[in-house]
Amino acid sequence: MRDKIMNYAVIWFIIGCVIRVEAMFMLLPGVVGLIYKERSGLLFFPLSVLFYTIGYVMSRRKPANTRFYAREGYVVVGLSWVVLSCIGAVPFVLSRTIPSPVDAMFEIVSGFTTTGASILKDVEAMPKAYLFWRSFSHWLGGMGILVFVLVILPIAGGHSIHLIRAESTGPQVGKLVPRMQRTAKYLYTMYFVLSVVQLVLLLAFKMPIFDALCDVFGTAGTGGFGIKADSMAGYSNAIQNITTIFMLIFGINFNFFFYICTFRLKSAFGIEEVRWYFAIYFLACIAIFFNLKYTGGEQYPDIHHIAFQVSSVMTSTGYSTVDFDQWPELAKTVLVGIMFTGACAGSTGGGIKVARFVIYFKQASVKMLSMIHPRSVKVVKMDGQRVDDEVLNTVNNFLFIYAIIFAGSMLILACDNMDFTTNFTAVAATLNNIGPGLAGVGPARNFADYSDLSKIVMIFDMLAGRLEIFPMLVLAAPATWRKNG
Repeated sequence: MRDKIMNYAVIWFIIGCVIRVEAMFMLLPGVVGLIYKERSGLLFFPLSVLFYTIGYVMSRRKPANTRFYAREGYVVVGLSWVVLSCIGAVPFVLSRTIPSPVDAMFEIVSGFTTTGASILKDVEAMPKAYLFWRSFSHWLGGMGILVFVLVILPIAGGHSIHLIRAESTGPQVGKLVPRMQRTAKYLYTMYFVLSVVQLVLLLAFKMPIFDALCDVFGTAGTGGFGIKADSMAGYSNAIQNITTIFMLIFGINFNFFFYICTFRLKSAFGIEEVRWYFAIYFLACIAIFFNLKYTGGEQYPDIHHIAFQVSSVMTSTGYSTVDFDQWPELAKTVLVGIMFTGACAGSTGGGIKVARFVIYFKQASVKMLSMIHPRSVKVVKMDGQRVDDEVLNTVNNFLFIYAIIFAGSMLILACDNMDFTTNFTAVAATLNNIGPGLAGVGPARNFADYSDLSKIVMIFDMLAGRLEIFPMLVLAAPATWRKNG
């Protein structure tokens, strides 16, 4: 049977809407430039007008047919994030704050994908308007720009579920409420309220308002762009502790908060992935604590810093209060391990996701039991419900493609003649949207020394990691663009 012809009109319309939304948000760093009297920050105003005009021309007329399916959903999401990043990089290049187009693209993709990897060697030298823009990109990318577009504009009727599924993280994405636009509103309302609560707490503990806003953007989006050379190390313990707690909160599946807000406590605490998430977090903290206690001596940080770093790495935020590259090997190995585990599905965090690892573990257990008891019938269950075969196939395919991309990226980065630890953790940090790695890309270093080719590879890795790989692959597949599929 011949596949339906792709609905190019609705794709064009949605991307136009995305450009208009990004253009409006560009006014905010322009205002910051005005407040701090930075002439370079005023560039955001004409760029905002220019891109809003382009977006308006693209989306001024809503298509008669707004129906689309999974293929269009993947294409829209992939193209939107590429266009979003290209436009977001323009102010850096034109202002000469980041003159290299590849470096500017790397920085803003790292922002929108909430990775937090940077090519900046002196971050404090950058004007505040541009520091604000790169940090604010975390907040926009954390929940997803298309989710925000759905909040303000019902662009695709009942088929908008394909957009959220393509943009959201994790193996299972569904509606919280019957109408997709209401689901998007619930998600962004929870996201906004939690961000405001954190901001209020940071201000209560005397954090400067500009610093507090950038901290909230990085924490809520689990991105972690620091505006200080030492990331979060120079702030008080109270501010660091607040950030630790909110990094953990934003790494939780947002279904948990929805159930809490609707007083369905049994459903909230019945989410199996959330229980695993906290178990992994506390086990990692305990393992690192004892490793530092019996190996590191008094020169190593206390549980306060351990809790911060585990929270930061596991949720893919990437903030740091210490140079954990100086920790003993076991502690660093644990951190690398939770880089891959990541946060919960349906959160703003990166990584492979706890839900997938739970499914992999249960699949292996079911297989072993079937080998021991061949006549028994065992199925994989999550939260008491059977996991569909389609979901199992998807998570298995994800891991296979993930491994191929990881290995291919490692091979290309190896051409730059960096050491293995640097290359391995650079790919892990970008594909899992973590930020800092170890050795040459550790928390005290950056990604500036890589070649343009390697940076382009890591730009793809960051986009693929944030979009769960498949939208970027669908976008690049020739079959996507054929009339007959």
